[in-house]
Amino acid sequence: MYSFRNDYSEGAHPKVLKALTDTNFEQTRGYGLDPRCQKARELIRGLCAAPEADVHFLVGGTQTNLLVIEAMLKPYEAVIAAHTGHVNVHETGAIEGTGHKVIAVPSPDGKLTPAMIESVPELHSDEHQVKPAMAYVSNTTETGTVYSKAELTALRQCCDEHGLLLFLDGARLGSALACGDMTLPDYAALADVFYIGGTKNGALFGEALVFAKARPDFRWHIKRRGAMFAKGRLLGVQFQALLEDGTYLEAARHANALALRLRDGVAALGYPLPVASPSNQQFPVLPNEVIRQLQAMGYEFEVDHAVDAGHTMIRLVASWATPEQAVEDFLRDLAACGNRS
Repeated sequence: MYSFRNDYSEGAHPKVLKALTDTNFEQTRGYGLDPRCQKARELIRGLCAAPEADVHFLVGGTQTNLLVIEAMLKPYEAVIAAHTGHVNVHETGAIEGTGHKVIAVPSPDGKLTPAMIESVPELHSDEHQVKPAMAYVSNTTETGTVYSKAELTALRQCCDEHGLLLFLDGARLGSALACGDMTLPDYAALADVFYIGGTKNGALFGEALVFAKARPDFRWHIKRRGAMFAKGRLLGVQFQALLEDGTYLEAARHANALALRLRDGVAALGYPLPVASPSNQQFPVLPNEVIRQLQAMGYEFEVDHAVDAGHTMIRLVASWATPEQAVEDFLRDLAACGNRS
């Protein structure tokens, strides 16, 4: 029937495809040194009110995360993350593969807090343990929650007090921008480095990485890891198309709105949603028999975890391309499922 499995199952936003088609026969320099990437960099610097920011274009989130952490940390340094953080649970040990440990701290809602950060240094106090050097956060988080400006400001202050870098994974930054109180200039001011996720918000592929200060050696890290894209202009073209006329936020608002319709419809049927998510990811708990019925109808979604012997939390994700009718059909079919206990 329809897949609510993720927000990148479709190809690309029509404006992105048109931009790629319109520029298809352009001949440019490779490796991100072309005029399209330069225009996209200038656009991002302007939107972030950060004229000195260092901007790089990469293909995907895991690639971006490992490159940032490897480039910014010394060999004996580690990154602190919520236990749900993408670098901890969904990257096949990519960070550890660079030689850096992820120090995971329990988090009930997927967010990292100053108190959590402050619990780490006393356990890593000398040269017999890795040295914490970076705090990693995601916005939106992997559980769909969103950091407020006050929360990220407090994290920034905590990181400064403990001499830590602050790295923000923006794979779903569009969703966070569309439903939170943070702006791109806020991210540029509060994070040492963050990225604007394209893959999950209308691009065919791509993430725009923004360093608050210049990193003149970063291109060497990109090349060494095999991440320097020969046809780099394809990344610049996409971000130019998404960002120059508000398409990026428009796409994210659509995804959020349909996810909230899913949330409200599921709740109206009496099913709990333990995670208070304002974003495009929703996490209802359904009876296992209802899940089987929905899957038999052809609906796709991620199974998050078993809550008890008879109930499981699933993840429903809406995207820039999700049709309203798909949401209404799902809610209709959910209502028709027999076992609600």
